[in-house]
Amino acid sequence: MSEYIDAEFGPVDTKPVRATGLAGWVEEALALLRLAVPLIFTQLSQMAIMTTDIVMLGRLSSSALAAATLGNIVFFFAWLIGFGPASAVSPMIAQLIGARPGERAGVRHIARMGLWAVLLISLPLMSLLWFTHPLLLALDQRPDLAVQAGAFTAALCFGLPASLGYQVLRGFATALGKPIAPLIVMLAAIGFNALGDYTLIFGHFGFPRLGIVGSGTASALSFTFMFLCTLSVIHIMPSLRKYRILRRFWRPRWFELNEVFRLGMPLGLTTIFEAMMFNSATLMMGTFGSVTLAAHQIAINVPSITFMVPLGLGMAATVRVGMAAGRKDYHSVRRSGFSAMLLGGCFMASMALIIYAFAPQIAGLYLRPTAANAAVILRAALFLHIAALFQLADGQQVVMAMSLRGLKDARVPMWLAGGSYWLVGFPLCLGLGFGLGLNGIGIWYGLASGLATAAILMTVRFVILAWRH
Repeated sequence: MSEYIDAEFGPVDTKPVRATGLAGWVEEALALLRLAVPLIFTQLSQMAIMTTDIVMLGRLSSSALAAATLGNIVFFFAWLIGFGPASAVSPMIAQLIGARPGERAGVRHIARMGLWAVLLISLPLMSLLWFTHPLLLALDQRPDLAVQAGAFTAALCFGLPASLGYQVLRGFATALGKPIAPLIVMLAAIGFNALGDYTLIFGHFGFPRLGIVGSGTASALSFTFMFLCTLSVIHIMPSLRKYRILRRFWRPRWFELNEVFRLGMPLGLTTIFEAMMFNSATLMMGTFGSVTLAAHQIAINVPSITFMVPLGLGMAATVRVGMAAGRKDYHSVRRSGFSAMLLGGCFMASMALIIYAFAPQIAGLYLRPTAANAAVILRAALFLHIAALFQLADGQQVVMAMSLRGLKDARVPMWLAGGSYWLVGFPLCLGLGFGLGLNGIGIWYGLASGLATAAILMTVRFVILAWRH
């Protein structure tokens, strides 16, 4: 039975491309897609879980939804710090199996130290999340919302280690060519989370009505569900079970643990630089009134969805580039990185055309076409026209950043991201939005400029490293 399950989850796609010329590029593109498609659907499934939380809390009350939004900003910041070491597992394993395809002990050591890193970093991050209430008060947020957000985050924080642990297991499975395993778990988690929200927020099936605390508890339980189910799937599948990642779990491997943190912390900071620029833009939008803020929230959701495709391609590129680098095959490194870039570019170009052509209709999907909503729809359509323009840059920067991860290049991309988003993007948001009086339009042009700068710099960095050898 376990062999059947393993076969159903697809073959381990870790072999190098042997064809040359155009046939080699086609074969590489197909290998990337086999890895990327499950990863894309995993990301979309994660968005479905977030959407479920929003819908359920919206039914509870608007204040609960607003408080949870504030709490999630704090939680997401802490999560990104922990996500850095967790995300280092995939490129480390990819390079190892590229260099030594039959290696098991080394893969086990990396996965085990990835879980160690999650445990070590989660404890201080959970302590930080307990201070969400005073932290939000210090940021001049409404006291009533800060109280609710603090209670929400206090419940949610218990799921942080499991959430980060799931990312470690997902990176382990993906690097070994089994991305469907985490996808199956994520799909099951959608139903689990929805049931948990329905039960604990509103007090069904004999459980108490916990309100916003119930939402945080349901999410924490969902994270735990995802981690335990993925661990079970890894134990069931022969191709993953043979690595015995929990064997001698308490035995330290200091070299691997140090590399997880050395590679992972810059990766986490790279993501934080981008995420915080967009969060800052949202806060700036709030100063222009509810119409502009609502339009921004609608417009930013659309590229967030299309972004999942180049993100999935980038994750696949991390593995393919990493395996090629492990073999010292830098022709394949270039082919993997640029194949992912071309696939992501073609998709984002088509999305740019669709978004630009149908911006008003897309914005209208989010709101009823009433006179009261007309101004929001019009403003959102203007923002979507700018979003269409930066689709290519957004896809390019994430694919190239992920390809650099496959080369274990983390520190320089971290500084490139910091400079792009905070020395170019953020100042332009302020200058165009407030200095020149362009308001929301100016902020969106600032975001586009930051992404375009990051795309150019990441691409140049990848070209330099890929051709240096």
